[in-house]
Amino acid sequence: MLSAEDNELLTRTGPGTAMGDFFRRFWMPVLLSQELPETDGPPVRIRIMGEDLVAFRDTDGRVGLLDPRCPHRGANLFFGRNEKCGLRCAYHGWKYDVAGRCVDMPTMPPESTFRDRVRAGSYPTREHGEFVWAYLGPAGHEPELPGLEFALVPPAHRFVSKKLQQCNWAQACEGGIDTAHFSFLHMPVSASESERDEVMSRSSADRDRTRWMRDDAMPEFQVVPHDAGLAIGASRRADGSGLYWRVSQFLLPNHGLAPNAFAGENYHGQTWVPITDELCWVYCYTWNPGRPLTESERQRLRAGQSVHAAVDERWVPLRNRDNDYLIDRVDQKLRTFTGIRGISEQDACIQDSQGLIADRTREHLGPTDAAIVQFRRLMLRGARDLGKGAEPPAARQGAAYAVRSGSALADRSVPFSEVMIERFGDPVGRVGHRPAVPKSVA
Repeated sequence: MLSAEDNELLTRTGPGTAMGDFFRRFWMPVLLSQELPETDGPPVRIRIMGEDLVAFRDTDGRVGLLDPRCPHRGANLFFGRNEKCGLRCAYHGWKYDVAGRCVDMPTMPPESTFRDRVRAGSYPTREHGEFVWAYLGPAGHEPELPGLEFALVPPAHRFVSKKLQQCNWAQACEGGIDTAHFSFLHMPVSASESERDEVMSRSSADRDRTRWMRDDAMPEFQVVPHDAGLAIGASRRADGSGLYWRVSQFLLPNHGLAPNAFAGENYHGQTWVPITDELCWVYCYTWNPGRPLTESERQRLRAGQSVHAAVDERWVPLRNRDNDYLIDRVDQKLRTFTGIRGISEQDACIQDSQGLIADRTREHLGPTDAAIVQFRRLMLRGARDLGKGAEPPAARQGAAYAVRSGSALADRSVPFSEVMIERFGDPVGRVGHRPAVPKSVA
């Protein structure tokens, strides 16, 4: 369990909080690129870590991220006109470029230099992997972009989406780190083999993998720190003398890579971005480094396969807290452990059910919570070290984020380090890429 003080530190990311300051030392996804589909198109409202902002794509295709309050009289720039490389306030026509500079002030004489002294608040942005990323920290501390592999492969090799989650970022993130729950939460319970096969197909797991997870509910964890976070291995008994390893990754401060893929299969990951302390966006990505995704794969991902969810036009999952995730109690009784369709929705249900902000003072942790303990220690230490003046080293090591997660089979005599080398060619899953860093919008 955590103390009330530590739980408060872990979960609060608003302006001026210790964890909020820590988050702001890293690039954060704030939009899908597709949410700003055209130059000079409509601005988009954003709320991130308790800050209200407005985003727009200018005539040259650059993305601006501004404080929505016009410095003149405080009118909201969301209602402004996006034109000719700037966002023009609808109240008196003051116009701001992507860096917040006032480039036109029609209420002042042409010879006036007053506009040179006026700026709208702004944050740097970059587009990377079909996400718009923003840096919300202090000037002069801009980090490297995280070299997550999904963003380094060609666009045809990846699929990205996002979904709203109705709880604090940390418990959603912990749900992604906790791979022990698969033995229950995502399991079929029916006795019929044909029904099991149908459920297993829906959950993207083959028969053997599901059987090993169902039959061994107490995986043994190995957690290995590395430059960007934690490599987390969970081993279950497989057939004969074999172990079934599922390796996930937690990457600072809020990225997780799922453990399901064998070599050649599609990889999946998520990034949990606080909106407020009681809501977060989950940015989701699926990629295959060896080949383009097929159209049938893309259709299944759009429909809510794996980490993705079926969502409405506002990116709200169709099965959510407000409608009890459309739980089917008959299905729960006869066929599936939850009666809820979709791995993403099953995860969200349980994570949301812990409360808008989970009370970790009431927990009783066990051996299968080893990765959760390490995650909390890493995050709390990072926030406290920053408060003492120590910048997070991971923010300066973008290439360290190019790691993989996935599954492997090995004899139980083989140690975790050798399993990682055999599966990934590296003890912590590094894939050896350096990110091609896009040009910054300053």
